[in-house]
Amino acid sequence: MTLPFEMGFGAAAFMAVAVLIAAFVRGYSGFGFSALVIAASGLVTNPLHFVAVVVICEALMSAQAWRGVGPDIDWRRVGYLMAGAAVGMPLGLWALTSIPEDAARAVISGYVLVMCLVLMAGWKLGRDVRGAGNIWAGVASGLANAPGMGGLPVVAFFAAQTMQASVFRATLVAYFPLLDLYSAPLYFWHGMVSWDTIIASVLTLPMVFLGNWLGSRHFLSTDPQDFRKFAIGLLALLATLGLLKSVF
Repeated sequence: MTLPFEMGFGAAAFMAVAVLIAAFVRGYSGFGFSALVIAASGLVTNPLHFVAVVVICEALMSAQAWRGVGPDIDWRRVGYLMAGAAVGMPLGLWALTSIPEDAARAVISGYVLVMCLVLMAGWKLGRDVRGAGNIWAGVASGLANAPGMGGLPVVAFFAAQTMQASVFRATLVAYFPLLDLYSAPLYFWHGMVSWDTIIASVLTLPMVFLGNWLGSRHFLSTDPQDFRKFAIGLLALLATLGLLKSVF
């Protein structure tokens, strides 16, 4: 049996477990799926292989979360974020696909580590950012979405402001599918979508749905905020291992 991206059975089993854990983390804490999967994939294969896979999975999970969030969506913010992402995404893809695999792994791992430090530090803005100021967050998100992790800058940006939790979540739920729709043809243009992408997506969906369902049921007694800290720590560990792999 030929596995996607020419992975061996050991690497494929590792990624299956990584996807299950990442989906559980997302279901439980509301973030982290793409970053965890991409960081984990960098340990066993070229992490760019899994970018389109996680985007497909994220789109399906976002569809599950869409029901009931409409009234809380800040569409003005979404529009500004998309305007910025429209600029940042092509630049990020051009840069990331122009460098060797180890360099791409190092860039991705370094970015994840920086974002983990920002989230752990609890960085706060002096005031809420309104209007066109959100465009810059969109540019950062677009750049970061080249490796499929455009959510982390927006999560950090929103968390640094005094947004209501319902608006925070609903605006993310609305923004991510639009970002994915914009990104899909760009991934295809840069050769990041293949039959292996489709096969890997189909194979990972059972783990995605199972992990997301288990996480959303909150079977753990841990507070979601405390669990989020654990997830950030796990993400930082995977990124550190990926950075070491790219160097050595």
